[in-house]
Amino acid sequence: MPDSPKSNAAQRASASYRLAAADQDFLLSRAMRGVRFLLEYAKASQALDRWGVRSTIVVFGSARVREDGPGSQARWYGEARTFGRIASERGGALLQNGTHRDNVIATGGGPGIMEAANRGAADAGAPSIGFNITLPHEQEPNAYSTPDLTFNFHYFAMRKMHLAMRANALVIFPGGFGTMDEMFELLTLRQTGKATLIPIVLVDRAYWETIINFRALADAGTIAPGDLSLFAYAETAEDVWRTLQAEGLGRAHDQDPAPQFWEEALSGGTSDF
Repeated sequence: MPDSPKSNAAQRASASYRLAAADQDFLLSRAMRGVRFLLEYAKASQALDRWGVRSTIVVFGSARVREDGPGSQARWYGEARTFGRIASERGGALLQNGTHRDNVIATGGGPGIMEAANRGAADAGAPSIGFNITLPHEQEPNAYSTPDLTFNFHYFAMRKMHLAMRANALVIFPGGFGTMDEMFELLTLRQTGKATLIPIVLVDRAYWETIINFRALADAGTIAPGDLSLFAYAETAEDVWRTLQAEGLGRAHDQDPAPQFWEEALSGGTSDF
């Protein structure tokens, strides 16, 4: 009698038999880090393209600020919310004409100043973006970024790239280590000519001059005196908007804004891994 057919259960159960795209162990392996990096780029890019997002205004600031917080916190939160609204109403995020959205509010997606700016955009009925990051103590997305434009990244470098590559302007509210990390990286890119010339506005001059003596850097010769013109100060949401306008914030684009901002930055070795 012929032998009974041998079972191929072991072959079918083997990890090597799984479709590569369905094999999480493989996709999450060290060897596939480059592929994961590409996936984080492509997923967010496709969603932004579907919404017609051509350019953004990126708002940085402390996640610890609260609407009813002590000291200046309530004022910072309120101004960030107001700025999110007026930038969305006046900047082109509402898609009232054409097929592209310009100057869409983009934040790191978390609480505090980020929440306030996303909330202001929601007040205007405009979409806004939240570029979240996975952290040891998980960051929850705030409730005001547009759900379809609320992303979650593993890699800080790819998150930074998406924050900056469509940026028409950067607005930096008071913040701590994370805010300063973003601020100094972007200032360095501007200083070295690796970034497109876009306005950078620091909100609350007294705060920034208390914690960072930029003038002392110039006086010591560690930066050029002209580097002090890489950024401007503003006090209120309306001040920020006027400053951005004066610094050349634009709505119309003949090409993608800031196309070399982070492609060049990454090739220049600013990534930390």
